[in-house]
Amino acid sequence: MTATGESTLILTSERSAADAGLDAEIGALVETYGALLFRVSYSVLRSRHEAEDATPPSPPFEVKTFYLANVGSPNDLEVIRNAISTVVAYGVHIAEVPSQNALIIGGTPEQLAQARQILASLDRPKRAAYRLAYTISEFDGDRLVGKQHYSMIVVSGGRTTLRSGSKIPIATGSTDSGKGDSQTQFTYLDLGLNFDASLDDSVDGMRLRSKIERSSIPEDKTIAGVTEPVIRQSVLEGTSLLAPGKPLLLGSMDTPSSTRRLEIEVVMDPVK
Repeated sequence: MTATGESTLILTSERSAADAGLDAEIGALVETYGALLFRVSYSVLRSRHEAEDATPPSPPFEVKTFYLANVGSPNDLEVIRNAISTVVAYGVHIAEVPSQNALIIGGTPEQLAQARQILASLDRPKRAAYRLAYTISEFDGDRLVGKQHYSMIVVSGGRTTLRSGSKIPIATGSTDSGKGDSQTQFTYLDLGLNFDASLDDSVDGMRLRSKIERSSIPEDKTIAGVTEPVIRQSVLEGTSLLAPGKPLLLGSMDTPSSTRRLEIEVVMDPVK
């Protein structure tokens, strides 16, 4: 071959040697950095996998229907629904079924348990109202002199008071201005009849706790040159069991220094 051809062969031989060296270097770099990249990629993938495993699964979503036994109107159903929506955590779903007095509630088991507790506290029988009619009969011996009637509405578990009478001014003292005039100071006393009644449910009927107080001024007395009223007071207090529509004699009060007495009777009727 010519010199040129030989030269060409020599150059080809030199290029091949360089390529081989370069390939070796690249291979070494691939081995070094490839292993590093593999370790880094593996570490990232493993961390991501562990993070996904550590994330708790979403709680199951359940749907239940609750039937209410003491709902009287659609407004009552709406009030209970609003209470559940306000108290239970965000995400609970509630649908009203007024024709069935029911609520369809969707949520997690924990949310349904909270809703059940609220329903148990709100879906209760409404407290009944009763009319208490008091009759006060005045007797002179065995002869009926007169009757007075008083009535009030009491809710089961509640308390009602009734007052009938007058405020009587009582002089308590006087002040002198030093100019020849004086001012009299007064206090006022409630005189008449006071009724205090409360009703509660019991196994044997309605339990009435009552206090009836009667006060009056039968006379005046002069003490140290000052005329003072004498206040007479009688109190009848106790607990009784009542049945609707059946009169019950609570007791009697004797009038001092006379043959007269008061008999107090009560009748309870439900308010419709």
